[in-house]
Amino acid sequence: MTATTGIHGGAQGGIRTLLRVEGLILLATCTALYFVVAGTPVWLFFVLFLAPDLTFVAFAGGRRVGAIAYNAAHTTIGPLLLLVTGLLAGPSWLVALALIWGAHIGADRALGYGLRYPASFEHTHLGAVGATRKAQASTTS
Repeated sequence: MTATTGIHGGAQGGIRTLLRVEGLILLATCTALYFVVAGTPVWLFFVLFLAPDLTFVAFAGGRRVGAIAYNAAHTTIGPLLLLVTGLLAGPSWLVALALIWGAHIGADRALGYGLRYPASFEHTHLGAVGATRKAQASTTS
């Protein structure tokens, strides 16, 4: 373990903070753009904001399957491709979905939730979450 990585390679210290700030900026940017340019109902943002977390159901198929599904819905690749498609093809609802999806990912990152490792649900690329993080914090203090 080094100063920048913890168990399972999770970011720590300044790198973790930088990634969380990046998430906060993604959340703020996507949310602002949604309300300024999306042209879709405000309620849609709030109804669909947590939709990517429906991938938690995939963990019923095991940690590996769950991590693959969760990570597929929690990388910026999907929302960026959807955004470009919406901008080029024209349907504003694609742009709206991309912005909501991006805002969700940004919120997760800002709160410290990262991409999941298949070995353990509580280990992410941003470090440990949940009980594991609390246990690590109590052993280092």
